[in-house]
Amino acid sequence: QLQAFGGGLVQAGGSLRLSCTASRSGLVLNTMRWYRQAPEKQRELVAVVTGGGSTTYADSVKGRFTISRESAKNTMYLQINSLRPEDTAVYYCNAEDWIKRQYWGQGTEVTVSS
Repeated sequence: QLQAFGGGLVQAGGSLRLSCTASRSGLVLNTMRWYRQAPEKQRELVAVVTGGGSTTYADSVKGRFTISRESAKNTMYLQINSLRPEDTAVYYCNAEDWIKRQYWGQGTEVTVSS
């Protein structure tokens, strides 16, 4: 129900902007989240943006990642700056509507070379 874009191979210190958009019309999304899963690690919650625009971040990404959204377009972004090799992961977007139904994107891979 969601499509994630923007991953790629980047050198340490570089930047990427990930996007996530609803693949069908008619959804009214509330809280939206970015998760990531590194090889052989558990999925980790990275950032959250509520329907009202409040944001929270994992400690490991504070000051480097910025989550934002365009609610009218059902689209969410993750601006990633000062990338580190440990940011290498598949990044997944997640959203819920106002009755808590969950939607997931297919993941977009970010690889950071040192």
